[in-house]
Amino acid sequence: MINNLGLDHYLILSAILFSIGLYGALAKRNAIAILMSIEIMLVAVSIAMVAFSRYIVPLLLTGQVFVIFIMVAAAAETAVGLAIIMAIYRSRETIDVTKIDLMKW
Repeated sequence: MINNLGLDHYLILSAILFSIGLYGALAKRNAIAILMSIEIMLVAVSIAMVAFSRYIVPLLLTGQVFVIFIMVAAAAETAVGLAIIMAIYRSRETIDVTKIDLMKW
């Protein structure tokens, strides 16, 4: 079976996913939807890293190592983000980011 997928295909997929995630992070009001959009953007970056690693330097695993670090950072971001959202929900009873004004007087 011949593999017709090149680096440009993976980069286009990565750009589309990143654009969807960016739109979701900027347009959504729900804090959980914003966290999910950020996760989509991290997945897009991971796809680009692995694609560059596979097509530019196939013998080195630098892209895969960076993806492991991205996954660890994404897990930590999700855990901390959900903890913050739960704490805000307990005090404000909303997760709408436009109604959260903790930094105001």
